[in-house]
Amino acid sequence: MKYFISLLVVLMSLVSCEKRNTNNSENGFISIKSPTSIGSMQPFLFSKDKNLFMSWTQKMNDSIYTLNYSELKKGKWTETIEITRGDNWFVNWADFPAISENNGNILTYILQKSEASTYAYDIHMYLAGTNENSVNKNFILHSDSTKTEHGFVSMLPYKDDSFFVTWLDGRNTGGGSHDVGHSSNGAMSVRAASVLQTGEVVDDTLVDYKTCDCCQTSAAITPKGPIIVYRDRTDDEVRDIYISRLLDGSWTIPKPIHNDNWIINGCPVNGPKAATYNNSLVVAWFTAAKNTPKVNIIFSDDSGKSFDTPIQIDNGNPIGRVDVALLDENNALVSWMESSENGAEIKVVKVNSNGAKQKPLIAASLSAARSSGFPQMEVFNDTVYFAWNDISENQPVIKMTRIDINSFN
Repeated sequence: MKYFISLLVVLMSLVSCEKRNTNNSENGFISIKSPTSIGSMQPFLFSKDKNLFMSWTQKMNDSIYTLNYSELKKGKWTETIEITRGDNWFVNWADFPAISENNGNILTYILQKSEASTYAYDIHMYLAGTNENSVNKNFILHSDSTKTEHGFVSMLPYKDDSFFVTWLDGRNTGGGSHDVGHSSNGAMSVRAASVLQTGEVVDDTLVDYKTCDCCQTSAAITPKGPIIVYRDRTDDEVRDIYISRLLDGSWTIPKPIHNDNWIINGCPVNGPKAATYNNSLVVAWFTAAKNTPKVNIIFSDDSGKSFDTPIQIDNGNPIGRVDVALLDENNALVSWMESSENGAEIKVVKVNSNGAKQKPLIAASLSAARSSGFPQMEVFNDTVYFAWNDISENQPVIKMTRIDINSFN
């Protein structure tokens, strides 16, 4: 997608990318070998029950990419499985493939060009079982045939063997440029649907008709039902984080989780992340309202109906690119990128809903450039895993580290 980034965000990103990744082993972090090779990028971590998966893209040459995944079993990554490959993908630093699993079914996707225009592409989903005899199902998520942008997908295991999916949909933009002269019926929108184990897409619903154009969506499944959080866009160019909840078969009117009142005439390319534990819901996000960059976290004890006061967790120079996990109903881990003297650092901190914060730990050092992507954090079997794009050499490669969950006690 086209990105119109504010001067503030640009300045934060223009930092030297020569800094090599280092892990802070004295803080309990241990470097681990990833299942990827040179040319890999865009990692995505997903865990469910006894399974931890990582998907990523692999650049084969100047035009061909592959989408791959591996599963962590007994502390080791399984042999790489290639899901698909192509030479007509839209490969982007901020809008990257994800993976989800439900009862032996794997759901992934890629963005495939729908015509020669740079910003016309569809969400092609791939559904397959984890056994070798399963049949790969390839289908387009959205029902429209417009030559516009579709992406920023979030997906989670849902009822029975299905998946809940939400995405940004450009069918009303008519292929026009972002952020310039959009009327209310010509903006990016957010939609939601369910994907059945047969590959059928059901309950496709418009949730918000006007949203920010290129910030990631996020979702969670609460005891009350699914919720979506995303960066909204008002007619006055306020781009705060909003939530909508699926209650009794209908989506609630979207509302802000907090009124940052960040007015920005372009997409900051910095979406929120949500996590749930029983009735507790937590959302982490980046804002630069009043030209003051912050990473905040906010708790809800009623599945997103209401929220407490935001808690700022950064150290004063955040880039954003957040991730979050709930350890229990009152304690969360938040990761984000923070500018450093020689580039940037992935930081992580434990936060209590009462506002208490531990001292942040440095998981890794990396470049602050956009090509570093969005670092991933996932809690699995009492271990916290991190994955990110390393661009310190001539070609990108995914690097990983882990830390025992007891390090945050």
